[in-house]
Amino acid sequence: MMKYVLIIPDGAADEPQASLGGRTPLQAAATPNMDAIALSGLVGQADNVPASMPSCSDVGTMSLFGYDPAVFHTGRAPLEAAAMGIELGPDDWTFRCNLVTIEDGVMVSFTAGQIPNDLGRNLVGLLQQDQCGNSQWKYHAGVGYRNLLVYRSRGEQLPFSGETKTTPPHDLTGRPISADLPQGPGSEELQELMARSAKLFAHSVENQARRQRGESSASGIWLWGQGRAPAIEPFASRFGKTGAVITAVDLLRGLGKILGWKIIEVPGATGYTDTDYAAKGRAAIKTLKQVELVVVHVEAPDEASHEGDAQAKVQALEQIDRDIVGPVHEHLKRQGDYRILVSPDHPTFLRTKTHSHGYVPFALCGTDVIAHAADKYDETTAGRSTLTLDGHELMPMFLERQP
Repeated sequence: MMKYVLIIPDGAADEPQASLGGRTPLQAAATPNMDAIALSGLVGQADNVPASMPSCSDVGTMSLFGYDPAVFHTGRAPLEAAAMGIELGPDDWTFRCNLVTIEDGVMVSFTAGQIPNDLGRNLVGLLQQDQCGNSQWKYHAGVGYRNLLVYRSRGEQLPFSGETKTTPPHDLTGRPISADLPQGPGSEELQELMARSAKLFAHSVENQARRQRGESSASGIWLWGQGRAPAIEPFASRFGKTGAVITAVDLLRGLGKILGWKIIEVPGATGYTDTDYAAKGRAAIKTLKQVELVVVHVEAPDEASHEGDAQAKVQALEQIDRDIVGPVHEHLKRQGDYRILVSPDHPTFLRTKTHSHGYVPFALCGTDVIAHAADKYDETTAGRSTLTLDGHELMPMFLERQP
């Protein structure tokens, strides 16, 4: 039976950096295992995020998994709700609820300084106590700064619509927030909830203690990524393959659940640059015994870009190559027919510290893949390729025996 592995170095694609001698992080990083895939297979580029949609991982990964986001995407938060086991009615809405640090009207940290889980849960508890008289709003604690807010419809005219606009807080780092507050239908209510959170958090004893120690604290919440539950055909029905996903990010877990994949939890997988790369590699090899397709998602390069840290991004790419791509590819070659694909979901620029639209490079090799003799996996090599795809076309090509 053919085995498939897709490795996603989130946000890996980038621009040339002066600090890296005019090279992109992919060019500066030592990635012999990704380069080996390029040499023995093919390199191309894919556009995973339609220009009409925000450049976010929920859109990009939906494309990578073979689903046109222009057809199937309803929002990021509904995917995270699925990961947390929160069932949504057809008229319910859910929002991503970041704990953030805003000072003097500027987004200082979209993670509230990587707020600890216990403090995050305590602050979400304060938010829910504040809503105890309103059965339509319910806060759900996630991991650290990543939480959800659900609006339960009671048959009334809905306050939100596709015209409700919000901005991801990671796109605002170091910038004033005034022009990017929620807009459109229901925005006044969202802004009121955000303002109320600032008052609640100012009186939190744990938050005050964190500030007194000189640590970042949560100054409030930021609501974004809204949507209703999507209707998506299971992956096994669409492509005839069983699958599993290894990730520390809820939106990937949620999308995986919706697609009918196994969700593999890996101790030490954090979703940050300190994640246990080798443990993810080992988990991928073990999981290949259970399913036909394994997806390994690594958030670290994206996090490094959001921090504007070029060296951290290079290091993350090198660790992905050494501890995931290398061991997994060697295992695949020993076990029989296989294919391996490496592709980011979207570019994330160190210069802007935000996600961007545009093509990302992919490299693919394995059984029945004719080598194109590219010698490097990076943006420049992919840009010279004649193989250019819309993102949702890549998965069908990956799974076909003759690309």
